[in-house]
Amino acid sequence: MRWCAMRLGEDALLLRLGDGIDADTNARVHALAARIDAARPPWLRDLVPAYASLALFVDASACDGDDPLADAEAWLHALPPDDGDPASSQGALHEVPVRYGGEHGPDLDAVAEHAGLSPRQVIELHADGEYRVAMLGFAPGFPYLLGLDPALSMPRLATPRTRVEAGSVGIGGEQAGIYPRPGPGGWRIIGRTEVVLFDPARDPPSLLAPGDRLRFVPTGKLP
Repeated sequence: MRWCAMRLGEDALLLRLGDGIDADTNARVHALAARIDAARPPWLRDLVPAYASLALFVDASACDGDDPLADAEAWLHALPPDDGDPASSQGALHEVPVRYGGEHGPDLDAVAEHAGLSPRQVIELHADGEYRVAMLGFAPGFPYLLGLDPALSMPRLATPRTRVEAGSVGIGGEQAGIYPRPGPGGWRIIGRTEVVLFDPARDPPSLLAPGDRLRFVPTGKLP
């Protein structure tokens, strides 16, 4: 598995496995994260996967050498080769009930018109796929999801809303996502879930982890 490393300050390495957003590269990121986590050296403080990169945070006090990041990179190069299929690395599967359309999904009709489909066909396509949590970001617990049917891809709003309700299920370009908390947002909102994605009193606070899988389940009366 090829990667290149660069330093992020004094206590972190960024491993780049590619560029842009694609499912294969992201699967390799999560497979590498799983291999490192399985070995879990004592100096490893945290792993943070993104679409095409993986950040490793190092506890310098747990390293013996004068250059903890050089030691960490040497350790990474000494990892045994992985001949497995990255796509076979499967995270937990979550089912997320969603009420589509109406006050819960004010952009459902616009997405349907853009795709040349009926609102019900949009719901069926959206709920038919299995999504992977590519990364968490933007807000605590916000999942960037890969797996959206290309027919449902739609640009973000030209002017973001000043408030999007918690649990709103959105489409941003070729990605899907769920807003864990109320706040501003420019993604197209097609539904809403009552599932709590982030709770600071929960351990772990985030319901979803990078690499997990997700399916949307329509609930209530469909348009």
